[in-house]
Amino acid sequence: MVSSLSTAYDRLLTKLKRAYVVETVGGVLGWDEQVNLPPESAELRAEQMAVMAELSHQASTDPEIEALLRDLEAARSQLSPDQEVVVRWTRREYDRVTKLPAAFVAERARQSSAAYHAWAECRKKNDFSGYAPFLERQLALAQEEAALLGWGDRAYDYAIDKHDPGMTTAIVAALFAELKEGLLPLVRQIVAAATPTPPDLFRGFPVEAQRVFLREVTEKLGFDYRRGRIDVSLHPFCGGAPTDVRMTTRFNEDAPLDSLFSSIHETGHGMYEQGLAIPDLGTPLGQSVGMGVHESQSRLWENQVSRSRAFWAYFEPRFRELFAAQIESVDSETLYRAINAVEPTLIRVEADEVTYNLHILLRFEIEQRLFKGELAVRDLPATWNALSGEIVGLVPPNDTLGVLQDVHWSGGAFGYFPSYCIGNMMAAQLWYTVLREIPGLESDFARGDFSRLLGWLRTKIHREGRRHDTLALVQRVTGEPLSPRHLLRYLRERYLPLYAKPAGNA
Repeated sequence: MVSSLSTAYDRLLTKLKRAYVVETVGGVLGWDEQVNLPPESAELRAEQMAVMAELSHQASTDPEIEALLRDLEAARSQLSPDQEVVVRWTRREYDRVTKLPAAFVAERARQSSAAYHAWAECRKKNDFSGYAPFLERQLALAQEEAALLGWGDRAYDYAIDKHDPGMTTAIVAALFAELKEGLLPLVRQIVAAATPTPPDLFRGFPVEAQRVFLREVTEKLGFDYRRGRIDVSLHPFCGGAPTDVRMTTRFNEDAPLDSLFSSIHETGHGMYEQGLAIPDLGTPLGQSVGMGVHESQSRLWENQVSRSRAFWAYFEPRFRELFAAQIESVDSETLYRAINAVEPTLIRVEADEVTYNLHILLRFEIEQRLFKGELAVRDLPATWNALSGEIVGLVPPNDTLGVLQDVHWSGGAFGYFPSYCIGNMMAAQLWYTVLREIPGLESDFARGDFSRLLGWLRTKIHREGRRHDTLALVQRVTGEPLSPRHLLRYLRERYLPLYAKPAGNA
């Protein structure tokens, strides 16, 4: 690259990194809002979030970025492959943010903050009617955003592409249809054979001991607590920046596995962030691909790794040490079956990995109807309950356990739910690939060594940044297109030996 182009590229990086820093300030405020904010401070925080959204928007829409992009695009043939990635992705994002008026961005941030607090309160009171106006506003804002960006007739496609670039409603629908065809009979087979976990199996697990155990586990997996932390929130999440990852979990003395696996899930997200290229932060080379890939990382660590026999061969002794009185009468096989219990539940975040994707199929169907105008927000509870009975097999007794259970829509995160299922598919496909490429990997887990797996993910996924979109990355790493058949294979191989009825016992 000639000197003038080199100068232009360096100047672009400076602009991108400044915009990134401003964005991270808003991220910390959002984390604090869900972890530390006093109850009477919500109104001020909404204004603070609106101001930070405006400042972030200003930094991201700096006119000089447009001028620099034009210069670099005019000399595209002289760009290195990595520089071309930066220019291409920056153009995509710049065109997106510059078409969104600053007033719209501020209003969206203000409404998201207000909707979050309304959701938290209405969820507690089982009051969908009180939450509905906030949800209606968020849906309208999502559709307005799509229209501003030229996706007015494909608003839900935009919502999906926003979280998983390159994905469309049609692509997701085809993947989900194939998954559903294989998953529903598998769920019926396993549930029919499974013995419910005794309701009193896990009782009275002290929260402080749970904290100790999950800290030891997540640190052993590879999360760097010098560059991150874990706190408590109403709904577990992971945010922040690669050098300042903010994770949360929640605790229940009678559900110790909930906090553990929620923490491992968020740790998967956190390790992905910590694995991004630090020198490239703020640029597409130092950003995650999308939420489907992000979920593949969290779900792989949560399920394929942490629900395995090898994992518990290493961690069970410490678990028994910390909770000796609570599981004194529980043998190892009963404990392992409880860890891998398959019991349909109304709550998505509490669902086992066999039935989990049913919850996503439900939400995908509802979001499509909302965006097509076939379903009004006021009618959501009835539709939710009907589809829950049809797909999940359970009908919620109230809205707190149904349509009000998830935080996502309060933040306008439509099109996000499919990412969880895409992530599950990708996690299984990555799992079989890494087992093939690293013989004896599970023996590592039995010794408490997870470094080879993390190193493989660092090389294959984390440090690739946005060089490839989701579908291209899956093809590149696994050698074949994304497919649900690997997830179905994994679920059969792990769960049928545990729960399938012996031959002759129809």
